[in-house]
Amino acid sequence: MRISVSNLTFGYDYRTVLKDISFTLKTGDFLAIIGNNGSGKSTLIKCILGINKIPTETILLDDVDIAEYKNYKNIGYVPQKFDDFNYEFPITVNEILQVSKYTDFTEDQKLELLDKVGILELQNENINNLSGGQLQRVFIARSLMNNPKLLILDEPTVGVDRENVERFYKTVNELNKEGITIMLITHNINESNANYTHVLSLHNGEAVFREVSGGAE
Repeated sequence: MRISVSNLTFGYDYRTVLKDISFTLKTGDFLAIIGNNGSGKSTLIKCILGINKIPTETILLDDVDIAEYKNYKNIGYVPQKFDDFNYEFPITVNEILQVSKYTDFTEDQKLELLDKVGILELQNENINNLSGGQLQRVFIARSLMNNPKLLILDEPTVGVDRENVERFYKTVNELNKEGITIMLITHNINESNANYTHVLSLHNGEAVFREVSGGAE
């Protein structure tokens, strides 16, 4: 998916959060979004998801204005917190995926997806028995069930141990190689071997956008 952000300014009440931000991503690019708490990272994502209302022609997805964009099944979103699930409720990985799908998804396709993200053996496990890294991969699988063109990940490795962080980035790099455009919010750009193509640094609502040579720095 191609993304174009042009002179984006956004605020809440009298506080400006994003100031005149512009950048462009091509299909298959991998963007790391970095910045301190309150710098506007999540606000930017909400603009791209169409949650925050912005002026027309400010954000284009595959050359379609965000206000007119309808194909949200093309966007996979993995938030930092999964507030729509009650972890005390006895639900398995299979059941999460079953209630999450929007399109026809065969059993074979589900098994292939679970294998791709490395949790095939966990399909019948209760989510309360999973580690942070395993749970993160469950929700990545959930976000991939509609074959998205864009995958947005909001601080996906918070609370995940080092071994699972490495596994997570291996999975994400492989998804990116398949042509999925990825936007990933992180506090630590150096924690992985992620194949970032671009970095967007936010500070006090202002942005510096740059290209990365040879993956993570």
